[in-house]
Amino acid sequence: MGRKSLSIDKLVTDLVLTDDVSEKKKLAKKIWDIAYKKNIYPSSIHDYYMARGREEFSGSTVPAINLRSLTYDLSRAIFRVGKKNNAKAFIFEIAKSEMGYTAQPPVEYSAVILAAAIKEDYSGPVFIQGDHFQANLKKYQDNPDKEIEALQALITEAVGAGFYNIDIDSSTLVDLSKPKVKDQQFSNYEVCAKLTQFIRRIEPKGITVSVGGEIGEVGHQNSTPEDLRAFMEGFKQRLRKGLTGISKISIQTGTSHGGVVLPDGSIAQVKLDFETLKNLSALARKEFGLGGAVQHGASTLPEEAFHKFPECETCEVHLATQFQNMIYDSRYFPADLKKKIYEWLKVNAANEAKAGETEEQFFYKTRKKALGAFKKEIMSLPQDVRDSIAREIENKFDFLFKQLNAVNNASQVDKYVALKRVIVRKRQDAAGVVHDGEGAD
Repeated sequence: MGRKSLSIDKLVTDLVLTDDVSEKKKLAKKIWDIAYKKNIYPSSIHDYYMARGREEFSGSTVPAINLRSLTYDLSRAIFRVGKKNNAKAFIFEIAKSEMGYTAQPPVEYSAVILAAAIKEDYSGPVFIQGDHFQANLKKYQDNPDKEIEALQALITEAVGAGFYNIDIDSSTLVDLSKPKVKDQQFSNYEVCAKLTQFIRRIEPKGITVSVGGEIGEVGHQNSTPEDLRAFMEGFKQRLRKGLTGISKISIQTGTSHGGVVLPDGSIAQVKLDFETLKNLSALARKEFGLGGAVQHGASTLPEEAFHKFPECETCEVHLATQFQNMIYDSRYFPADLKKKIYEWLKVNAANEAKAGETEEQFFYKTRKKALGAFKKEIMSLPQDVRDSIAREIENKFDFLFKQLNAVNNASQVDKYVALKRVIVRKRQDAAGVVHDGEGAD
């Protein structure tokens, strides 16, 4: 195992540190080939959620974890927690915006996660998700076709990199100025249906990509049953007949991404509307056969809140900022590097400073933006430092898996999720242009 482990470590280091796109792809392919040999498969969680929609099981919530830094080390920690808890229903995700400011393109992100699975002797499905593939309201208003084409390009890149779970966020297009709820949701369900159709067109043969929709933008007013019904009815009308729709729906219940930071740098306590979550999750399953409702922006909630998610039959919960905070605030994170990052932020994020906010609020709000610029320095920290930080966060992962009852589900996942090897083939489009295409064994 020693020599093999070292080679995986080196592949990951080379992959993360190179700026050469073609070299990244070559290294990623090497990792994929090893993963398949080890019975590790990028997979879709769609059929698992559909079974939940049929109420074949209940009482658990899938954690979907955004890794913004130390991705290899933290992925390894998550796989260790999965093995320890006999769990396979957990998702690695990264948002459209995060890919930019953390400098983690899809081809790198997925390969690093697969390498972590190899390193930890994990086998089975690995769920990698594009989180918040979000329509920009201003760009959409200026040129809707161009904005949709940009999202299609991102989806194509992500699916090609093994992201067989995609969360479409067109909730930014909801127009609350309109009196009728269906009219408010019109652009949202219209764009979501278009992008779902596009995903069905490009997904690898034999794999049904799990697609998520969203009815309420996180940080805005709470979602209602009327919102959910208006979105789903409109979505079903706009989706081409015979095509598979979405598997889950994200709603707004009172949280905000990253939490609300107070002047001293601490996080404000949030009152999350669990009743809305419970009611809309039940409605999504009973009326529309979805896996249930999804909660965003949850990682900074108090620890005593997490057991309520499975009690409310929440399908999936998204967790991101707290793990980033734990990296920065770890006693093992070098103080000189942190100081260097904060000095960089004073210059490079100066335009985000707001009148009246403290320096602590400014750094808390902006420090995620430094992760791409300092990716190589963080990746190059001594292994013992990275291991120490990862061990602290591993304890948090273990706590969350248990609180969400995301444990002892390995046989359940194996029952519903078929493992498919995707092979790249050349295909020709109607215009005679040759592309890389995908199929599944």
